[in-house]
Formats: sequence, structure tokens, C-alpha cells
Amino acid sequence: QVQLVESGGGLVQTGGSLRLSCAASGRTFSNAAMGWFRQAPGKEREFVAAISWSAGSTYYADSVKGRFTVSRDNAKNTLYLQMNSLKLEDTAVYYCARKRGGITIATIRIADYDYWGQGTQVTVSS
Repeated sequence: QVQLVESGGGLVQTGGSLRLSCAASGRTFSNAAMGWFRQAPGKEREFVAAISWSAGSTYYADSVKGRFTVSRDNAKNTLYLQMNSLKLEDTAVYYCARKRGGITIATIRIADYDYWGQGTQVTVSS
């Protein structure tokens, strides 16, 4: 049994910052890369960022490069997404997920992830 719980979402103005957290329980963090996805109303769920299990490698969608930073604290079983310079188009429900083993972190495929959190709403306003 594994569980992923996102938190930290909320309302923020354009240009502002927000940090999302994903608390993991069970064996979710054991030798597993993790990722963040988001889904805006009327749109498909899209890849945001990923990080290897040892935090040695990261991968970002072009839309968030230079603005978002993914990190993890394995001792606390927690994944983070620091979001800076937020834009209106960043508004979405954000999900954390565990990546399936044996696959490069440089993948944007939803099917390459097997466990998902419930999501946390991020709303950016002007």
C-alpha cells in the first residue's frame, strides 16, 4: 500500500511564488523517481517536472524551465515543487506521481507513472 498526498496549493497573483509538497507513505520513495503533472480545465493532464530517486537528475517541461524547481527529501519522504514567476497559464490541479522503474526520467508519458496523489489546486490571478 502506497499513498501520495499533495499540499500547498492555493491562490496567488501573477509573478508570485508557491511551493507544493507531496508526502509519501509506504514504499513509494524506495528507489523511485518522482514527477509532477498538472491538468487545467478542459485540457489533458500534462507533464511538469521529474526527479531521480537520488535527486541527481531533473527534467522539466519547456513551459516551466527556469521558473519551477523540483526537489526531494528522502529522509522526510517528501517531494517538492517550487514555483516562481507564476503565470495565469499555470492555473491547474497539480499532481505528484511515482514513476515506474526502468524508465528514463526524461519521459512525459502519463503511462510511465503508476501511483498518483489526489491533486492540489493552484490558481493564479492577475
